[in-house]
Amino acid sequence: MRLLRRMQYAAPMTADEFRDIALSMPDAIEGAHMRHPDFRVNGRIFASIHSNDSRGMIKLGPEEQAALLREHRATFTPSAGAWGRQGCTDVLLGAADQRAVRTAMLLAWERTTALPPARTRKSAANSKRRPGAPKATAGTARRRSSAK
Repeated sequence: MRLLRRMQYAAPMTADEFRDIALSMPDAIEGAHMRHPDFRVNGRIFASIHSNDSRGMIKLGPEEQAALLREHRATFTPSAGAWGRQGCTDVLLGAADQRAVRTAMLLAWERTTALPPARTRKSAANSKRRPGAPKATAGTARRRSSAK
């Protein structure tokens, strides 16, 4: 029986299991951002799955991230650059402990629900411009800024 428990514990977490944990949070929905799934509450991302399904990301605070990195070095690593310094934390699914991931996910969800709902953004196609003004393109925007 002990061997069976060890084998179950050692089984790598899958992207679908990560997804199930994220979607078990109240009012969580799945969306997509930059060609990979993300999980949102109040219109804000609290977790995502990287496109190769071997890593997830959980959006924590820097203090929460530091605690997880100390306790679960094999599972959690800071995301690259400023994202990581702000608390975004990658989850190596192959080494993940589901209880630790669930705890981290709950922290990220709580942190996100404490924020006001995200404002909806206007897309460039729907933004208003002066009547009769020409459409700005990458080339005209450069020319306009270099003319100053």
